[in-house]
Amino acid sequence: MVRIAPSLLASDFSKLGEEIDRVEKAGADMIHIDVMDGHFVPNITIGPPVVKSLRKVTKLPFDVHLMIENPELYIDSFIGAGADIISVHIENNYHLHRTLQHIREKGAKPSVVLNPATPLSTLDMVLADVDMVLLMTVNPGLGGQKYIESMTEKVRELRLMADRRGIKLDIEVDGGIGPDNIFTVTQAGANVVVAGSSVFNYQDAGENIRLLKQRACGGYI
Repeated sequence: MVRIAPSLLASDFSKLGEEIDRVEKAGADMIHIDVMDGHFVPNITIGPPVVKSLRKVTKLPFDVHLMIENPELYIDSFIGAGADIISVHIENNYHLHRTLQHIREKGAKPSVVLNPATPLSTLDMVLADVDMVLLMTVNPGLGGQKYIESMTEKVRELRLMADRRGIKLDIEVDGGIGPDNIFTVTQAGANVVVAGSSVFNYQDAGENIRLLKQRACGGYI
């Protein structure tokens, strides 16, 4: 089953609680929270206090994507604030195995993120230690970008890699995905799809989430 994770980056930050309630009622499976520090990526978003306040308004899993320098220093704070999944980038984590172990020991699910140009070979030594791999299908930091077509093959190769090793793995994709191309990535092997503007930019979020789930399975209306 394909799960839809609306990204708060595309929501109205002046009413985050209402935005979460809107997509929860619409059938969202989890909430994707992008944390940016203005150094690792060219944007600044939110920190643990905001996540903690949002935890009070929903029971949906929080999928927290740390696009920050030294992410290992903030893991405890985000898990304490209510994160259920913590995703860290392979590109800026010098002790990745230790970081992933720490996330699991603290009670959250560990996930690792690859930027578009980062090869899958970098996952060789940690694939068995994660619950999810997040493949960026745009360059991180800004919303509303166009899907990078070559990432479809990357998704397919990752699914084959996990299957060959007998690893039950969630593959999440993030960036430029909407009703017109969601089936491309789910057919390749992704089962968690981050959707920002394709959900929040429309008044009827329920209709858009329903459409994404239908198209993810190859259905059309």
